Amino acid sequence: MTTPTPTVRPYTLNAAGIELSALLALPDHRTTPRSTVLAIHGRGMRAAYWNAFIPLATAAGHAVLAVDRPGYGHSAHQLPDGQSLPDQAETLHAALKEHAAQHDIGAGVLLLGHSDGGKIALHTAATDGATPLLGLDASGVGHTYDPEALHFPSTLGAGATRLNWGPLHLYPQGTFRASRTLLAPTPPRESAETLRWPAQYEELAPRVRIPVRLTFAEHEAWWHLAPATLDAMTARLTAAPRVGVDHLPASGHNISLGHTAPTYHHRVLAFLEDCLTP
Repeated sequence: MTTPTPTVRPYTLNAAGIELSALLALPDHRTTPRSTVLAIHGRGMRAAYWNAFIPLATAAGHAVLAVDRPGYGHSAHQLPDGQSLPDQAETLHAALKEHAAQHDIGAGVLLLGHSDGGKIALHTAATDGATPLLGLDASGVGHTYDPEALHFPSTLGAGATRLNWGPLHLYPQGTFRASRTLLAPTPPRESAETLRWPAQYEELAPRVRIPVRLTFAEHEAWWHLAPATLDAMTARLTAAPRVGVDHLPASGHNISLGHTAPTYHHRVLAFLEDCLTP
């Protein structure tokens, strides 16, 4: 069965005075969205990172709002230094409020984040906003960095290719040429917070009150993934109704650009179905 090609249009949000660029895709115009997915890209990327996920989600009846995070896209001129992770979460809450005032969001919003976007998703889930949140699905974000990863705090820095991608055969031919259009400079404030993340997570994790699913690639090199380390991470999510950890074989850090992207995206949508079930 062929997945219908959705209409994806450039979209602009006024997030409490900050202009965010985004991509918006809706299910069939005759269909009210069952829910809305707020897709949050990682460091040094853009909203189009989620291009492969969008058609699957809209075919299942969900709207997708993929944002260029504060400091990326249109807001890069307004925020040349970017924003801290907590401030980005507040900006996204304002963006969701603006979007929900103009569009039917269905039953609520699933936060879908990759890498630093997963950090923002966790901050967003831990702070109060006006828009109902259904759950949080994050890939490529852990709690404790692998010691080797700390030598390369910028994902665009020399030597970080292995951390960001893993073995290159995990990606379709042409991925790296095509991905150049997805890349963007990392705002300085975002880079400066890299080493603060473990302490930030410990403080915010107990305030996440929605279901959480975490996915790690087989060749994930940014994070320490020993079972005891991941157990310690999930144990801090004390208010989440349920927490799941998934490991995806034959995958590198940028899961949604690799050969296993369809598998991951279908699992995201299965998790969303669980979140929609009372």
